[in-house]
Parts: sequence; C-alpha cells; structure tokens
Amino acid sequence: MKLRNILLVSTAALLTFSSCSDEMNYKEYNVYEEDYIKATFGRVGGLMTRIYNDLDYDFGNYSGAMLSSATDESVYSHPGNAIEDFYNGAWGPTDDLNKNWKNAWDGISYCNAVLDRFGNVDWSQYQLDIHYSDEVRQYKNYMYEARWARAYFYFELVRDYKNVPLKTRDMNAAEANKLPQVPSDSIFKFIDDECAAIKDSIFEDYTAIGYPAQSETGRANKLAVMALRARAALYHASPLYNDKNDQSLWVDAAKRCQELITEARTEGKGLSANYAAMFASDSWSNANAQKEIIFGRRTAANNSFEKYNFPIGLENAGGGNCPTQNLVDAFEMKNGKSIDDPTSGYDPQNPYANRDSRLASIVAVNGEIWPNDTLATYVGGANSSSTTYGTPTSYYLKKYVNKGTIIKNTGASSFYHIWVTFRLGEFYLDYAEAALNATKSGYAVPEGCSMTAAQAINMIRKRAGQPDIATDLSFDAFKKKYENERFVELAFEGHRFYDLRRWKEAPDYLKTIRKMTITKNADGTMNYAPGVLETRQWNDAWYLFPLPQKDALNCGYKQNPGY
Repeated sequence: MKLRNILLVSTAALLTFSSCSDEMNYKEYNVYEEDYIKATFGRVGGLMTRIYNDLDYDFGNYSGAMLSSATDESVYSHPGNAIEDFYNGAWGPTDDLNKNWKNAWDGISYCNAVLDRFGNVDWSQYQLDIHYSDEVRQYKNYMYEARWARAYFYFELVRDYKNVPLKTRDMNAAEANKLPQVPSDSIFKFIDDECAAIKDSIFEDYTAIGYPAQSETGRANKLAVMALRARAALYHASPLYNDKNDQSLWVDAAKRCQELITEARTEGKGLSANYAAMFASDSWSNANAQKEIIFGRRTAANNSFEKYNFPIGLENAGGGNCPTQNLVDAFEMKNGKSIDDPTSGYDPQNPYANRDSRLASIVAVNGEIWPNDTLATYVGGANSSSTTYGTPTSYYLKKYVNKGTIIKNTGASSFYHIWVTFRLGEFYLDYAEAALNATKSGYAVPEGCSMTAAQAINMIRKRAGQPDIATDLSFDAFKKKYENERFVELAFEGHRFYDLRRWKEAPDYLKTIRKMTITKNADGTMNYAPGVLETRQWNDAWYLFPLPQKDALNCGYKQNPGY
C-alpha cells in the first residue's frame, strides 16, 4: 500500500466497535464529505472512532495465531498457519506478514485529516445548546487524541521498520508517495515532542467534562500519552535502534517511566491486587483491573478468541496458541529460586507445585478443571496432541481467555475483549531496564530518578507473591533475571516478539522450542518428561519487518538489511 491520501467520501465504510456499557461507545460510522462531518460535533467524534479502529492488538491476527507463536512463548496447534513464515524462511518483502503497515498509514492519514480539515470548525451556531461548552471542550480534546494516535501509529511503524517516511499534514497521494524515509531517531523525536506538547492539555479523566457523564476509558488520556512517551523512549534506547550506543537515551527512558509512575500514583493508579482480572472480559468495568490499566484497545463482543484457544476436546475448541515449556520453566518456585537451582525444591514429577502464582493465571496444565472437565493433556488424553489440533506442548492458554463458558456457534456466548495496550506493571519493568542500563547496576538510582532497578522489579514481584530480587547480582546476572521477569509478567501481551528483537537477542531464545511429554502410568500417576519440540531458523534480517516490496519499489524506499 502506498502512502496515499485518505479521501473523505461517502463510500468509505468504517469498522465497527460495540459499546461497553457506560464506557466509550465505539459505534459504526461512515466517513462522509467534509461539509457533512462539520455539521455536528458527533460526526467529528465519528472520525475519532475510525482512528481508534486502526490501533494494533493481537487476539489472533494470523488466522487465530498470535505473534507469541512466532516466539518461545507458544506454538500454534494448527500446522501450516502463516505464523510459521516468521521462522521457516518464507518471510520477505513479497510476504511481509504485517497488517500494521496499512493500518498505521491509514490511521496517520485520518489523524492528519482530523487535524488539518476539522481542527478549526466554527460551532457558534450551537452556542445556545445546553451542553455547548462541554461539547466544545470535547471537540478540542479530539485534536489531542488525534495527535496521540498519530504518534502511536508512528511508534508502530518505527518499531517494525525503523526508518520510515514522516507525514505530519494532510496531503494528496502524489505528495505523500514522494516523502523520503527519515532515520528512526527523527521518528522517535517526533513521538517524544508530540507527547510532551499534548500531555498537559489532553483530558486526565473523561468524567470531568460533565457531558456525557461517562468515564470513557476507551479513549486516550494524559496517562496514555505519558505511557506512549515512556515506551517509545525505552525502544529508542534499545540496541536495535540506538546505533551509537548513546547512554543518555537510557537515562531519558528511566525519567520518562519515572514521570509516568509518579503521575499514575497522583491519579490514584497502582498495581492491581488481582493479576488475572486485568485480562478478563469484564476488565473495562472491574475497579481492580482499572486501577492498573492505562489504555486498552476495545474489540466488539465475540467469542472467536475462545474458539481459537479453548482446549481441543471441548465444544467448538481450536487448541490454539499453546504455551511452551520454555515459558513454563521461566516461572520460579515460590521461594524465588529458579527450577534449575538444586536447592529450589522443584520436583520434576510434580512440576507445577509451589510455583510463582502467575503460572496458574497464564497457563492451563494437565489435571486442571476447565470449566467442568479435567484437562487430559497426557499422551492419549482427550485434550492431548493425540487429537487433531491438540496441544503440541501439553499446555493451553488461559490469559485473556474467558474459560467460564461453553462456546456456542450461535454467538450467544459472546463477550468483550480488551487488549491491554498500556498498564502500570509494564512501566515498572521498563523503568528497571532503563535504570539498569543507565547505571550499569541493578542497585543504583539514575540521575533525576528515585528508584533502583531492583526496587522497581520488586514492586512487580511483590504483587505476584515472590520474594525480592537478590541484592548482590552482577550486571549480567541482574539483566538475565530482569529478562526472565519480563518474560513471565508480560507473557501473551505482545511484548516478547519485539523485546527479543530490540535487545538483538532473538537467536539466544527462539531457536529451540520445548515441550512437556506426559504419560499416564498403569496406577493412574503421571510421568513428566520435558524435551525439545522443534528447532527453528533465525536470520538477522528478521530483527525488522521487510518493507512491502511494491512500496519499496514504487516510492523509492531503501529496503531493510538482509531482504
């Protein structure tokens, strides 16, 4: 797709979001001609709804497979799925595997249209309306939302492709397609500048506008702006983008995360007492979940994610994205020791006992009740690899899955899913990474900050019931511990695919994918034997997505290295 101009025509139908009770109402809108849109506040709001539709999420973007199944987090149980192209050598400019390229440029074009065509509408004809002042305030806020969304789309692009064109105004297709690529430093600077410019102007809390009296948690607010700024700063400092190894970028990232954490506390945010609640279908209305969630991407009510991921053997189940032994082994024992520590108390024949509580929130294991059946993932079991599309690893996914239901083809068992784009827990970890790299120690405070990396990680560990991190780790040992903590805490939230790339450590983790083989003994007991499921390829070209070939050729872009 070229960087075309988005024309506002009556035939451009938009995607649909269903509303979540009193939260942000995502409705179906059509994009009409300019005069039509300028006629009412609500029609400009409809354009904003269109923009939110283009934000990324991953409830199975590859015919049910998540990006997690292109990493060491999971394996998709349906052989031949497109997700395998990420590691079988088929990935390339003619098979770029990325919907973000199209969606992000569409989103940017709509943002520019909102800002340039609808940013200065004269609404004086409505000044006698009872809600006029509130509607004008919300209309003005749409412009800050559009700037945030445009910066977010650019984060998606720089994350995936590194050097991309920078289009900051509404323009025709011929102009857009002549834009040159700019260095990633310029894209990151644009994101940082935009977030800095709007963070104190965009609404902190949508209930403050008075009309409509809704919390509007599906819209970006001040914390969402600060979260984008902090995450982008962390990526900018990371080896894949920080070509000159500029240590000041790590300090900047630590400061951005610190600022977000401080502001979140001021606004009453904190870590949720219930980890699993943040990924439940009712997280938008759960006060415990909303305490930590900063921004979530809405979807319409449906049950496709459950159909993709319910254990084989259950009604309408697809098996889906099955957690790996790599991930399961990353969960420590409750005493804080890794399972390969001979003093940890780990029992290979009772492998899920006394483990980090997050394991039970993320991974379904043999013998677990779901919801009325006992999972049998042992060889020959009803939910095992012995059944077509059964788990190849002996595990099933629980995170984000609404397991307390039976999925019907009629659609009666449909519910909302909220993709957690930003939550406070991520930024304690982001801060820890930035602080560690800025100071070269897990126990030193970066300039202008107030926490050590260890203190930030311990906030996350405390919520999970895990003991504090050791106080005498070397830089390398601390880094390894940090990366493991991030693997566990953020599993299936879309981070692993990009973390291993921005660290430039992908081949260390992605080549060997492990499973658990479970056999049932004659006396009914189980025998557990971990082993290798498959060995995958790695090519350093895959640190970045390839630019779509037709666009690289037509627009004169320099293709990413190795393609």
